[in-house]
Amino acid sequence: MNAMRLRRLPVIGCLTAGGLVLLTAGPAFAHVSVQPGQAEKGGYSTINFKVPNERDDSSTVKLEVNLPADHPLASVMPQPVPGWGVKVTKSKLAKPMEVHGEKINEAVTKVTWTGGKIEPGTFQQFPLSVGQLPEDADQLVFKALQTYDNKEVVRWIEEPQEGAAEPENPAPVLKLVAPAKGSDGQDAAAASGQGQGKDSEKAGAENSASEDASDDKDGSDTTARVLGIAGIVIGAAGVAFGVVASRRRSA
Repeated sequence: MNAMRLRRLPVIGCLTAGGLVLLTAGPAFAHVSVQPGQAEKGGYSTINFKVPNERDDSSTVKLEVNLPADHPLASVMPQPVPGWGVKVTKSKLAKPMEVHGEKINEAVTKVTWTGGKIEPGTFQQFPLSVGQLPEDADQLVFKALQTYDNKEVVRWIEEPQEGAAEPENPAPVLKLVAPAKGSDGQDAAAASGQGQGKDSEKAGAENSASEDASDDKDGSDTTARVLGIAGIVIGAAGVAFGVVASRRRSA
C-alpha cells in the first residue's frame, strides 16, 4: 500500500504543478491590450483597446488610457462606443511640435470612457484614430487604468522589457514598424510611370494600326480610281468602235 502511494505522489505532484502553471498563466491572457499590435511609422492608424473583465463578481465601469508624453500625438479621435461616454483630456506641450507645417502647442494626454459596463466573462473594445505616429520610435506605451464597480482599480502601467518575462500588469504597447513598400508613394509613382509607358506603347500601336489602315484605304481608293478611269477609257473606245463600224456598214 505504501509503495502504491509513493508511486502516485509524482503523478499528483505533476498535476498540481500543471494546475499552478494554468492558474499563473491565466491572467496573462486577460490584460488590457492594444490591437492591432503594430502600425507604420509616420502614418495614421485606428487602434482598439481591448478590455476583458477579469473578475467573476464585478463589472468594469471605467477605462483611462494615458497617451505617451515623450511622443505626443497631434490627432487623437475616439470612435463612439454604444453605452459609453468619452472624455478627451488635452495638455499643453512643454515643447511645441510641427505637423503639416503648423505648430501644435497642446496634445491629447488622456482618454477616459465611463458610463457603460463590461460584465464578467465579456470584453469591450474602445477604438481611437491616432497620428501622426512618430518616425523616431519603435513603440508607444499606453498606460491604462481599469476600474470595477466595487471600486477596485487595476493599473496596467508596467512597461514590458525586451528579453524579460512579461510583468504582472503590462501596459498596452503599440509596436511601430517601417512603412510598407510603396506606401510612401515612390513605388506608386513608379507604377504610374510604368502604366504611362504601357499606355504610350498602346497608343503608338493604335496610331500605327490607324496609319496602316489609312494607307490601305488610300491604296484602295487609288486602285478604284485607276479601274474607274480604265473603265471609262474602254467604254469610250467601245463607243468609237461602234460608230466606225456603223459608218462602214452604211457605206
